[in-house]
Amino acid sequence: MAHVLIVDDELNIRRVLAAMLKREGYEVTTAADGEQALSVLQRTPVHVVVTDLVMPRMGGLDLLKRVAADYPDVPVIVITAHGSVDTAVAALKSGAFDYITKPFEQDELKKVIAKAARAHDLERQNVHGVADGEKPPFVGQSQAMRQIHEIIAKVADSPSTVLITGESGTGKELVAQALHVGSSRRDKPLIKVNCAAIPKDLVESELFGYEKGAFTGAVGSKPGRFELADGGTLFLDEIGEVPVEMQVKLLRALQESEFERVGGIRTIRVDVRLIAATNRDLKALIADGKFREDLYYRLAVVPFWLPPLRDRKEDIPLLVQHFIEKYDKRLGKKVERMEDAALHVLLGYSWPGNIRELENLMERSVLFADGSVILASSLPDSLRERAPGTPVPIAALGPLGAIAAPSGASMKEIVRQAQAELERDLIGRALEETGGNVTRAAKRLQISRKSLQIKMKELGLRGTEE
Repeated sequence: MAHVLIVDDELNIRRVLAAMLKREGYEVTTAADGEQALSVLQRTPVHVVVTDLVMPRMGGLDLLKRVAADYPDVPVIVITAHGSVDTAVAALKSGAFDYITKPFEQDELKKVIAKAARAHDLERQNVHGVADGEKPPFVGQSQAMRQIHEIIAKVADSPSTVLITGESGTGKELVAQALHVGSSRRDKPLIKVNCAAIPKDLVESELFGYEKGAFTGAVGSKPGRFELADGGTLFLDEIGEVPVEMQVKLLRALQESEFERVGGIRTIRVDVRLIAATNRDLKALIADGKFREDLYYRLAVVPFWLPPLRDRKEDIPLLVQHFIEKYDKRLGKKVERMEDAALHVLLGYSWPGNIRELENLMERSVLFADGSVILASSLPDSLRERAPGTPVPIAALGPLGAIAAPSGASMKEIVRQAQAELERDLIGRALEETGGNVTRAAKRLQISRKSLQIKMKELGLRGTEE
């Protein structure tokens, strides 16, 4: 069961909430202010933080910012008697998962905590802290990454809706952040919603808000995510999980820029730039009657596909070094690099979890490194077994030794050239065996047709399209 940290300067509230959550089966720790909460987080794994806003020493908003920066996978729920749209926007912009105003119904709080715990369990979010005006750290120099940079530069400041597709862990949220930061809306809220973490019967009130008395437990009015994102950007992750019956109202909100809260009669107009993302095949969902075709075309004004890591392995050395530097700082370590043999193992692995899987591996590797170099022997057995070949020094590898690298070339350049030669050989053989048919060659290589086309263009190879 999830571990919940309750932060409030009122002892009675801490006791009441702790008793309530323990009855629900949660493990509970309490703290009287933000400084005590940070001390708990440093020594104890926590899944959800529930914090008051106004407290001595360190208030809830400062605590929220610290948690968002240092523990990005931990959802924070803000509870305050000072509730307003401005307060909600400030909290959500700083990274809050949700907020509740006093007085509140216990059932309402339990539902929000359960939703936050589900979000934490779905996946450890691959969230990179992005300061105001700072661009998210896109790492990589492959052809695919260069194309991503070009598309972001072209569409960031447009009002057009963007649909980001790609496998889980490829960095869809990072693209959404880059589009927001690169737009004229950068000083307005970027509101993020994981649609997969919201119970189906709460999606409408989550997106559009509700009025007092709209349903049992609605003791006050509450703005939805569209309202909170007014003037800024709304990022709907896992858009394929929105129930079909809700998709009509979502389509209207996008087309008309207006909606009504649940239980309300007043039409609310907003100026919101929508970015949606999914790892599911929406066209297949349309064929199954689970996603509206008209909503799909409204979302996919600017379609944006992110390639899996296995299709841009030349970026792995740069990503490895980026994560070493990131977790050196966070974990207080002094790791400098990964040895060649270990890097060879990473280059031979297929990375089904993409960048998220690589980042988790690097965090573990930095944490357990005994010296300044991460060794191949320290990598998980399961990864070394699934990577082809036995990890050996790069200089001893046949394919790499055959690369015509310039004298004194860096390891990164040698790896890049070796990767290109290996890909050229594999793709060339697949095309030869399929008579140059790109579609069948992609199936033989177990990559997408689009990924193969990108690689063929990059490597100067030709084939037939049908």
